[in-house]
Amino acid sequence: MININTRFITLLGKPLHQSFSARMQNAAYKAMGKNMLYFYTEAEESQLEDIIRGIRNMPFAGFAVTKPNKVEVLKHLDEADPLCKSIGACNTVAIRDGRLIGFNTDSIGFAVSIKEETDIDITKSTFFSAGAGGAGRAISCALAMDGAKKIYVYDKIDSRAEDLVSDINKNYGRIAEFVPFEEGAMQKAMASDMLINATGVGMKETIDQSPFPEEIIRPQHICYDATYNPTQTCFLRQAAAKGCVTVNGIGMLLHQGAAQIKIWTGEDAPLEVMSKELADVLAGVPEAGI
Repeated sequence: MININTRFITLLGKPLHQSFSARMQNAAYKAMGKNMLYFYTEAEESQLEDIIRGIRNMPFAGFAVTKPNKVEVLKHLDEADPLCKSIGACNTVAIRDGRLIGFNTDSIGFAVSIKEETDIDITKSTFFSAGAGGAGRAISCALAMDGAKKIYVYDKIDSRAEDLVSDINKNYGRIAEFVPFEEGAMQKAMASDMLINATGVGMKETIDQSPFPEEIIRPQHICYDATYNPTQTCFLRQAAAKGCVTVNGIGMLLHQGAAQIKIWTGEDAPLEVMSKELADVLAGVPEAGI
């Protein structure tokens, strides 16, 4: 029951129809006995300043951030932790003594997920990341922190990919390489060990699309898609048909959410409860993610 002591958390982004976060998070707070409520606020980048100003003056423990706001939100915070600064994107904000402090738990969620769901040796592997926005930044930087051999970064906006490569090479050593958005770019992908979709392509509006041409996918590729709704994007379906190991974004969602709860409550999240709630959500979601 919502009362005077309830502390709120909202997710700022657009669109949010595909998100499972509210059910997962609220199941966790109930299990923990916390008087907290997680809900959605669809928001464009241009609306962030006004919304965040309101949040500062309301009973919020913090807020979460998703596409397209993970980079833009940094302009509206009082400070960011070192990991968040080095990644250059924020998906989690805590309110402490009236100050907004940014964190990035996407990187944690991705790192835990691929270690649990694949046997890839990151230090001996080459990665091709399509997408250099907030999710792409978190994923590529997580790989860099774990000692990736090589990271190719590709984005439909060349300058965004170039900026991410520059940040990685400055903060983690010269292991990243910019791949221009042009014909022939996929030769680098073919030669990589893991293909990563961090573009959002494959979600509802682009359900039949993939950032990777089907013909470049090889059986030896590990194929990762940060999307979790649908659980099997066009990219992952094509990869599975080739015999590839495939991983979707559910594990990343679970573990980044657990890290957020630790930040907002100071207590460990109930992973089993959260995992069960996600399974229940998935059981009721059509494969098309509608």
